[in-house]
Amino acid sequence: MPYDVVVCVKQVPDTANVTAEAMKEDGTVNRAALPAIFNPEDLNALEVALEIRDRWGGTVTVISMGPPKAAEVLRDSLYRGADRAILITDRRAAASDTLATSYILAQTIRTIGRYDIVLCGRQAIDGDTAQVGPQIAEKLGLPQVTYLEQLVDIVDGQARVRRNVGRGWEIVDVHLPALFTVISTANQPRPPAARRVMRFKRARIPAEIEAEVRASLGNASDEEVLDAIAKRTEELRRQGLLLEQWNLDDIHADLNRCGLPGSPTKVFRVQAIVLTKKGYTEIPPTEEGIRRLIHELVVDRTLG
Repeated sequence: MPYDVVVCVKQVPDTANVTAEAMKEDGTVNRAALPAIFNPEDLNALEVALEIRDRWGGTVTVISMGPPKAAEVLRDSLYRGADRAILITDRRAAASDTLATSYILAQTIRTIGRYDIVLCGRQAIDGDTAQVGPQIAEKLGLPQVTYLEQLVDIVDGQARVRRNVGRGWEIVDVHLPALFTVISTANQPRPPAARRVMRFKRARIPAEIEAEVRASLGNASDEEVLDAIAKRTEELRRQGLLLEQWNLDDIHADLNRCGLPGSPTKVFRVQAIVLTKKGYTEIPPTEEGIRRLIHELVVDRTLG
């Protein structure tokens, strides 16, 4: 029996390559100073979805919420084997916290309509809250299993999964449809397939098409620009390379539950750590070395 799987993915700043410009003066992340990458555990979730389709058949639909540049993770998903990719992008969704984000993603999944399994990475490396997946399940009224380490089997609409519980694991049976959050030890994500890269590297969302056409035409009139956009859009649609771009109206979202109005999270305090030491100090793995390290960090106030 084939299964329709929806995977929620996110483009995140690469927090493993933090530079001195990674934080703004107000304490928020300076995303422009960090390279954008595919959230690691979302790749594990995508791999689970692809394994389900390989084993039982069905479809894999990837959805992401973000600015137009987030279309890059959709192309990456297509390179790896996804069947369909949808970007939800809307300025009215800016400043969404996990509650608003989960609402928008849940509305997107409702709009898609057909799904047996929803997969999310356990958490995103730019927030580490692990809240969005469970909140989506709650809003969709789905049973959820977190920390999925292996999808053991699916029989007669019931999935058996192994989930990590810290110092061990447990086997859980759950009726579909259901939502699962996936951890990094679940699998080794497959690399992009060369043929799919060659095919989908030209795939674009409408916002990218417009930006590229306007940049290429320079001082052309608005009529010429609109005509060129329409022609390029139709060409990509005919070739199956037009990525879906939805806004909040397309998913029938309540605007009071999106963006800043729908985000009750408040920042209590922002503390910036300033690295003042230059160069490096080699610490020997001895008790004396540890004492020196503690002295430098605490007494000499190396961390500011």
